[in-house]
Amino acid sequence: MSGDPGAVVQVAGRRPTRQEVNRRRERTGFVGRRGELAVFRETFARDPEEPDFPFLFHVHGNGGVGKSTLVRQWESTAREQASVVTAYVDDDVHDVFEAMEAVSARLSKQEHPLKRFDKQLATYRQRRHQAESAVPAPQPDPLAGQAAAPVPAASPSSMVAAQVGLVGLGMVPGVGAFVGAVDPQQVALGADRVRAALTMRLRSHDDVQLVMNPVAALAPVFLEDLAEVAERCERVVLFFDVYERTGPLLDAWLHATVFGEEYGGLPVNVQVVLSGQLPLDTRVWGDQLGQVTEVSLDVFTEEEARTLLTAHGVTDEPSVELVLRLSGRLPLLVDMLARSDPGRGRGMGDPSETAVERFLKWEPDTERRAAALACALPLQIDEDIYRAVVPEAAAQGYAWLRGLAFVSPQAGRCRYHDVVRAAMLRLQRTRSPARWQQAHTGLAELFRRLRSAAEAELGTDPDDHWADAAWREHRLNETYHRLCAHPRTALPDALRESACAVDHDVATLRRWAQTIGRAGLDTDSAALTSWGHRLEAAAEQERPASAALTLILGAPEPDADVRALVHTIRAAERRGAGDEEGALADCEAAVALAPDTARPHAGLGETYRLLGRHEEAVAACTRAVEIDPLYVLAYGSRGDAYRSLGRHDEALADFLRAVEIDPRYAWAYGSRAQVYEAMGRQEDALADYDRATEVDPRYEWAIGSRAQLFERLGRYEEALADYDRAVEIDPQYAWAYASRARTYGAMGRHEEALADYARAIGIVPGYAWAYGSRAQLFERMGRYEEALADYGRAVEAHPGYVWAATSRGELYERLGRYGEALADLDRAVGLDPSSEWALCARARVYLRLGRHEEAVADCVRSVEIDAEDGWNQMLYAVALRVAGDGQGAEARFGRALRSFTALDEGGGEKAVDARQGLLVLACARLDTDAAATRCEALRGIGEELIEETVEDLLFLREAFSEAGPGVGAAVRRLRSFQSTR
Repeated sequence: MSGDPGAVVQVAGRRPTRQEVNRRRERTGFVGRRGELAVFRETFARDPEEPDFPFLFHVHGNGGVGKSTLVRQWESTAREQASVVTAYVDDDVHDVFEAMEAVSARLSKQEHPLKRFDKQLATYRQRRHQAESAVPAPQPDPLAGQAAAPVPAASPSSMVAAQVGLVGLGMVPGVGAFVGAVDPQQVALGADRVRAALTMRLRSHDDVQLVMNPVAALAPVFLEDLAEVAERCERVVLFFDVYERTGPLLDAWLHATVFGEEYGGLPVNVQVVLSGQLPLDTRVWGDQLGQVTEVSLDVFTEEEARTLLTAHGVTDEPSVELVLRLSGRLPLLVDMLARSDPGRGRGMGDPSETAVERFLKWEPDTERRAAALACALPLQIDEDIYRAVVPEAAAQGYAWLRGLAFVSPQAGRCRYHDVVRAAMLRLQRTRSPARWQQAHTGLAELFRRLRSAAEAELGTDPDDHWADAAWREHRLNETYHRLCAHPRTALPDALRESACAVDHDVATLRRWAQTIGRAGLDTDSAALTSWGHRLEAAAEQERPASAALTLILGAPEPDADVRALVHTIRAAERRGAGDEEGALADCEAAVALAPDTARPHAGLGETYRLLGRHEEAVAACTRAVEIDPLYVLAYGSRGDAYRSLGRHDEALADFLRAVEIDPRYAWAYGSRAQVYEAMGRQEDALADYDRATEVDPRYEWAIGSRAQLFERLGRYEEALADYDRAVEIDPQYAWAYASRARTYGAMGRHEEALADYARAIGIVPGYAWAYGSRAQLFERMGRYEEALADYGRAVEAHPGYVWAATSRGELYERLGRYGEALADLDRAVGLDPSSEWALCARARVYLRLGRHEEAVADCVRSVEIDAEDGWNQMLYAVALRVAGDGQGAEARFGRALRSFTALDEGGGEKAVDARQGLLVLACARLDTDAAATRCEALRGIGEELIEETVEDLLFLREAFSEAGPGVGAAVRRLRSFQSTR
């Protein structure tokens, strides 16, 4: 009954190959299931656009009834049609990504590759590896130095994350673009920490989205590519076999693909065939079960069984009756027994023996009988493994093995049907436990050698080993056979491997869990079976890594080294989830268990860094590099701790060491660029961003950070070029559009800025920073109602957005709507009592309203927060003056003067801000001569800054009427600068 799915349609003018003729012969020999074959074949005569076209089949029935054989025949039938391509997926896949990848691989072999999907999948795996292995570092602040953007305690991404499921936020690089947005006590802070942990590793919003919700990022690309294949072909048929195993992993994705719209549309000429033992899960498919064409398979009818036996030459009635009785008319066993004695007259023998034992007896070649049993031991067989396990006399029999009724070919390899394999394993295990143990030990050694050969090419880094699919397969098979040989003593190592699998990804954890469980069934070990089931259940939890690692730690089997590793991996998982205290406890436990291993110390250092305990972070990372001087991630983490401590030279030394160890460590170049920025070494920073992008030309964070730096340096054209590159890499990169909009705004290209803000908001409708930034632009353009509306949208999207509330309060103040201004500023101060910006804004409104005591109270709080800020001190002085405390006012005026004078001597943007302050201060102190001098110092600063200064002067005149004459003269002088431009 077996059929090969590789049937090829004969091309006009070309003679068929021998393989094609052989496959045709096999199909013509297929017996039974005529009705089921006809149901599927008839679909090719129908128009797939018909409303009742059967586009989704579900073949189901008990093991051994021939589901896989029927599905293979269906695939062969499909491939016989003109311009039809197919893809067959079985339980070799362990998650949605592997399923899509398997489809892509099958279609590629038929010259219909899914190129964009393959590229995006490769990017996902690369970024996921970066997320798992790279050391986090702080974000650059895209609005650094802008007074309207105080740095927040937590990114407002947490608010969006809570509302839209941590997906599609578009705020990186530049969480600082949301500056001042969120109070750290907001309920979504946990979500923010998860995203922040990835953000600090990946530095790109879209990479974060790809890692956090890869199905949402990959599935649409998969469907777009599939649609292009469907345009070129008459029909595309996707087969998902052994669905009782893969269904729990694929159900939600397949249901959304077939019936949903979140990933895009499924082409109408795509058919999907599911095949498994169980009914479809009504919780997933319930509403659409009426659109599923159910094909239920049962055991053969007696007529079908007799027909098959006749086809194989078994016609004598005693033999026929015996086959019917032994097989229970189960198609697999009927076929196997029919092939075993095709009318050769030897009879069936003693009916009390099992069907498997009979098959082995009826094979006259003793070496082949031994080979059949030996090849049941591995999970899968290829020709190399076959030669390694069978007797030498049977070494040339791989083709014979592949032709057996219970052996299914799979992409160059083959596997036994579960029913037959289970019986063969049970037979060997019970007949000779010693030979069973010896055989599995030999297989474990075979896979160990294969694994070692792979390691010789991959190098010594364990992360590189786990990233290699071939290495993982060798390791998995080695683990399986060691468990079969020694279930009890091999379990601790298997649990250690499971922890490493968790560290790689959930699909790998599932593989290890299923393999441990399979070993339990195959050895009749209740302990292994239980572990397999429990680890599989953990893999389906909301936080699968934490669940699996906690399960392992709660067991008595792991030794100290395994426990240290598990604590270390769980600490990393907890850091990613924002649970730094839990991570700290794990790290401390790991260090206690393995004090001479570098990784626990490095993990402890990273945890201290996230907790802001930078001195302790330095100490822990120092211990890590003492143990392992090549531990590159420890240098990175320590370098960032040094940066936070302001120890820039030591930070530079660590980042230099990191790139010496790994010259392609793009993250280290980007992080060193941040240190250079903090030191004012802008050209060195640009050079390092260049190096980072040379290593990874699609490194969006480095491209975005370089654009921000160009923007701050006033090199707008270069900034625009980088933002253009960012959106070219990812046309859905909302942050880049919004940042480019800000640059256009600074250049006075307002319409282009508005267009880019609209693009960003179209991609991420709840993009609060984009709303707030557009509101600022509207405000500068004098479109105040639109500005208020956008501030309102920003606050609505993020109720804890302090910056938006304060900005709207200030606009209300400018418009003379003081009651609304106070409402917003009260809200801002309530959200962040330490926001001196909001406190000073509210103090100004109080002064306008004559509520002097309340103004003084807010000013007191602002100077307690930052006593060195000249503007805070000057506002405090004005409040004291109008409240009647002249002496106190003079003291504060003096503090303001010293602060502004110091900054004026330093140069740069801060010096310009100080000169503005010195002019307002001179008018507040009624010093008209000093005011005239200070006006001249502001010549040439630009119209926007002049308008800003005029507004400050007009406020002073309103709050402190005695300053009126001096203010008037200063305003006229500043206006004259504008008129001469």
